[in-house]
Amino acid sequence: MDVIRYIMPIFLILIASVYLILTFNLPEANIGNPTAAMNYPLLIGFSLLILSILYLLNEYKLSRKEKFDNYNVFKDKELTVKFLIVLGLCIVYSLIFEQVGFLISTSLFLLALLFVVNGRKQWLINIIVAITFSFATWYSFSELLGVSLP
Repeated sequence: MDVIRYIMPIFLILIASVYLILTFNLPEANIGNPTAAMNYPLLIGFSLLILSILYLLNEYKLSRKEKFDNYNVFKDKELTVKFLIVLGLCIVYSLIFEQVGFLISTSLFLLALLFVVNGRKQWLINIIVAITFSFATWYSFSELLGVSLP
């Protein structure tokens, strides 16, 4: 039995449990339905919990049929380096998001991500996609929907 195949579903079950506990500890609304603020987070939390349990059961069922070798993909050095670069970009993006703002940080993040995935040969397409997507998202939320972004 491959124990490693159960790490991710158990991790997701723990995240869903903590999320649900924190959701139940949300303060009640002062206006209208006191529990209305909890409805959407509860839907997300219970959905994640149910899907994680199904994931765990599926892994248990598969463990009896086939050998687990999904992590062999990390033997490819180039793919592993790209994975670590993308992980680093995500961490940097989350750290600079509030200081720099949505538009600039998202443009830089997407630009760097596209250069990792597409390479330098398609530099013009990378720049156009990063700036266009960031601006369109910012405009949709800020101007059309009236949601302020950092």
